[in-house]
Amino acid sequence: MPRTGGSTLAQGWREPSSLLPLHWGTYRDRYLWGLILIVGGAIQLQGSNTWTLPLLLIGTAAHATGWAIMPARGWRRLLAVAPATGQIWLLLTGPQSMWTLVVPYLCWLVVRHRPVTAYLTVLFPVANGFIIPQLFSEYSGMPLALVISMAVFVGSAWLARLIAQSARVPALQSHSGLK
Repeated sequence: MPRTGGSTLAQGWREPSSLLPLHWGTYRDRYLWGLILIVGGAIQLQGSNTWTLPLLLIGTAAHATGWAIMPARGWRRLLAVAPATGQIWLLLTGPQSMWTLVVPYLCWLVVRHRPVTAYLTVLFPVANGFIIPQLFSEYSGMPLALVISMAVFVGSAWLARLIAQSARVPALQSHSGLK
């Protein structure tokens, strides 16, 4: 039997993906494990090199699996797997590739069922992609470049969530029984 899950905020707003019927697992478990695998797989892959090829495979598989288990409509998850995983490989070229973080950010917005207005927040990862290569030109600067870029990514994702909260899409309100 399909299950739904997710926490209700004080304002009565719920994540759109938490309202979906799930065929296995709970919303919270799938969200947390998906996030851990997405981020952990990306870190694993970035920490690899030509001497550690099995780690490249493990990181890639974990990253793709994370996207595949996130609670969302199936087509949204499948749409995210290939571009987001390919982008993580592009980051192996160094800080000049930080602009490519726009790809998994857009995938995140799709998987999290964000409204079109929330896509304006993509401007922050785009700006980050132009600024970071000016600050870090060698691969040795990649760890700090990734930390800064992830802070921008996470901040943008939270802003997109706030925009989604304020948008209150009528179709979701009637589906969830919230007014």
